[in-house]
Amino acid sequence: MKKTLILVRHATAEDHSFLIKDFDRKLNDKGLGESAKMGEWLATANISADIFVSSPAPRAYQTAEIIAEKLGLNTDQLISDRDLYDGGPKAYLNALNSVSESFSKLMLFGHNPDISHFAEYMSGADLGSMKKGSVAIIEFEGLKWEELSAKTGQLTLYKTPKQVSEAE
Repeated sequence: MKKTLILVRHATAEDHSFLIKDFDRKLNDKGLGESAKMGEWLATANISADIFVSSPAPRAYQTAEIIAEKLGLNTDQLISDRDLYDGGPKAYLNALNSVSESFSKLMLFGHNPDISHFAEYMSGADLGSMKKGSVAIIEFEGLKWEELSAKTGQLTLYKTPKQVSEAE
């Protein structure tokens, strides 16, 4: 059975400051708009997932909530994985490899540089740094979630909020 991994980098967040810990940063107005725009685009393109897993950091979790709402999903179904905040690409692989075989599409919400490195690791594509709010879709043929590893997938789509805005 084909597996689809949809990676979403959190949208634009508050700037770093001495008053806010990095973990606690929330989406700013631009990020709220980017998340809504990407959620609407995903809905229009009929791209969704069976399972949604997000870093618990507010900027990633807010991105996940907004996109889930635009896809008509109950945000209570979002799964929070603490390791996606700063666990490195290995944390993303662990999250991916532990998905139940009853699901064929996974949407993961996370942070740079880990999410960009993970996209390149899984697909072998030269993606560079994923833009804030962007979506990368990687497909895998004939493998179980637990078997997915380096360069076993193919990057089939990469879309940024700017590209979505320009296409309107």
